[in-house]
Formats: sequence, structure tokens, C-alpha cells
Amino acid sequence: MRTLLPPHDGEITDADLERAYDYPSDLDRPWVQVNFVSSVDGAVAVDGRSAALGNPADKKVFMLGRDLADVVLVGAGTAKAEGYRGVRAGEVRAERRARLGRAPVPPIAVVSARASIDPDSPLVTDTSVPLIVLTTSSASAERREALVAAGADVVVAGGTEVDLVAALRALDERGLRRVDCEGGPALFGSLIAADLVDELCVTIAPKLVGGGAGRIAHGPAVPPRDMTLVSALHHGSALLLRYRRVR
Repeated sequence: MRTLLPPHDGEITDADLERAYDYPSDLDRPWVQVNFVSSVDGAVAVDGRSAALGNPADKKVFMLGRDLADVVLVGAGTAKAEGYRGVRAGEVRAERRARLGRAPVPPIAVVSARASIDPDSPLVTDTSVPLIVLTTSSASAERREALVAAGADVVVAGGTEVDLVAALRALDERGLRRVDCEGGPALFGSLIAADLVDELCVTIAPKLVGGGAGRIAHGPAVPPRDMTLVSALHHGSALLLRYRRVR
């Protein structure tokens, strides 16, 4: 992996990546970093999954995102499609998290307006820290109670749709300010609409996919949000780009 921006001689080290991708040190509010991979023709997935677009460098940056985060934020549809479970201690670098003063393992927070997570799913049962479910007051009380009984931390944020401002406030109250959002497109679109995206890390895979695959964000139309490019790496013909919101 080599850098295009900022200038750097030679291969990128793990220490270089950590400095580049870490969160601001003086956070006084939640900071949302969104991670996606896209084909060069804009497809977000192949046969419904993003794995076919990835590469070793993209995987390293994806795992680094979890290393550096206080919480992993994901939409319920993506969690189901990608077979999510809880983050395991062996999947994050204990030395890095300890050195940076982070908890041993980041919890996963799933956005689900209907609290549609199965209490027997690996998200709930195969985890070392409780799953956080960000849901609504209109979600079935029975489903919410079943998730609580199974050990999940259920947060009601909004009436019929999840209020993402309130959801991030609830994460902040739990000391979870470094937010690593792993999708999907609907959640990303909602974050854009609410102007809650602080950073976007996107890998451009050197593939043409065609077909009817969606793009990395979809949702309500909003005025364009200005971003500035802060780093650009390449691994073979893949580009790993990082943009920060201009505020």
C-alpha cells in the first residue's frame, strides 16, 4: 500500500495508518466516520454483498476502523445481509486499544426502527459486550422486551423512524463518541440528510459490475454537503480515499 496524499516515501506502515485514520483527539461530541467500498462504476455490492469488491488493504483499513472506534454503527439490513455477530476480542488489536485508552472491544449498535433483530441471532448471543439496538417507540414492545431479556441494550430514539441525532446522543451518554459506521446505504443516506457525517472512508475497487446494484448512499435529496480530501492511498489499482466534512 502506498500513499498519493499526503506525500510519503515508501510503504505505509501500521503506525502511519493509525495516525491517518484515528479520530480527532479533542472530541466533545460524537464523530461519525463512514466506511464503504464501491466499484468504479458505483456499485456497492456484488450479489448483495460487499466482500467481492474488497482487497487486503481495504480489509486492513476496515479492521483498523474497528480498532479505533468506541462503537460500530450499522443498519439492520446490512447486519443481516453480511452475517454480523458481536466483535470478538481477537478481531481487534488489544495492544492498540489499550494504548489508546479504549475499551477492549467496541459494541455494535444496530439501527432498526422495528427492533427486528432476532434475540437468538449471533449479534445478541455471540458477543463479549451487549448489542445496542437503536429503535423507535412504534416498534413492538414484545420485540423490545425480548431483546432486553436476551441481554441487549435497547434505546428508543424516535417515534416511527430512528432519530439519528437522539441515537448519537444516547451513544454519547454511554461514552461512545468515536462512531465507525459500516453501512448500509439507507443508513448512510439518513446520516447525510441529517448532516451527521464527519468523515467518509471509501475504497474504489477496480471492477465494473453493471447490473442493478445500488450506490453507497440512498435517501432523501439534500443540498450537497462539501467534503475535502484528506488522504489517498492505493493498493494495486484500488484507491482508498478519505474525505472530511467541511463545516
